[in-house]
Amino acid sequence: MLLQMPNITPELPDSVPTVHDELSMLKSLPFDELMSRLVSSVVSFAINLGIAILVFYLGRLVINKLYKFVSGIFIRRRLDQSLATFVLSMVRIVLYFILIVTVIGILGIETSSFIALFASAGVAIGMALSGTLQNFAGGVLILLLKPYKIGDFIEAQGYAGVVREIQIFSTIISTPDNKSIIIPNGGLSTGSINNYNKEDYRRVDWIVSISYGDDVDAARRAILDIISSDDRIVKQYIEDDRKARQLSDAKSGGMTPTSILLNTAPVDRSAAVVVNQLAASSVDLKVTAWTPSAYYWSVYYELNERFYKELPSAGISFPFPQMDVHVKGK
Repeated sequence: MLLQMPNITPELPDSVPTVHDELSMLKSLPFDELMSRLVSSVVSFAINLGIAILVFYLGRLVINKLYKFVSGIFIRRRLDQSLATFVLSMVRIVLYFILIVTVIGILGIETSSFIALFASAGVAIGMALSGTLQNFAGGVLILLLKPYKIGDFIEAQGYAGVVREIQIFSTIISTPDNKSIIIPNGGLSTGSINNYNKEDYRRVDWIVSISYGDDVDAARRAILDIISSDDRIVKQYIEDDRKARQLSDAKSGGMTPTSILLNTAPVDRSAAVVVNQLAASSVDLKVTAWTPSAYYWSVYYELNERFYKELPSAGISFPFPQMDVHVKGK
């Protein structure tokens, strides 16, 4: 015997009730039931309002505590002030936005349309300020990755100078002739940058031209004697030079260094003089030596002058372009 199961499929309403239908239904209700529903709605809204206020104040308290906690971490880590201010501001704005959306949802207000409106406004602003936002993103990357810092001598975007300020949207450098150049961070973050202060030691190169017929070995010995007499020049290994300078600084400051950087396989950085080119009227010698980056330009200019003044006393002459004219008699 087969049992027939009753049809328990719920019947869906033909249409969603409109506001007019709701008002008509309320008018048809007895006064007592209407007042009961009204009181119930007011009590429910009051409870939600109280919860929303409580959540707002608790959320604001949590945000302030979190702000101070993150700020303390940045201070202990000695994070760049510009980057710390930017990150803290962004964190506070995002947390307050989440808190406001949460409070609105507790009050029973639909938040999806609010979020959609905010997203549309963000897209419109982003399209209008695409170049500015690129510079903004570049500034954030520079502050995070630190390809250069204030005081470094850099070359980028066709300009060279000392970095004076690193702002969110641009970097300000001062050229050797004291011009202030403002470079947008967007190009700096995606382009090539030559940072002359990134390494603590640099190689200095000179080209010293001597006359044909001069003794190359005598010129080499004279040049190396000039270089070796300068205390700023690395004698053989950068690691030994760095260690000696750290010890000297520690003694002058009354401190003992806690660590000395030593490479297990140091590279010979002794000064060298080689024949670089046999030019039309001179033998060009290439001179190389290593020095701390802070002394680069002073070493370059001062030794250039010493070469000119002291090499002639060693029997070395400097050539210059000349022309021999032979007059034929009639």
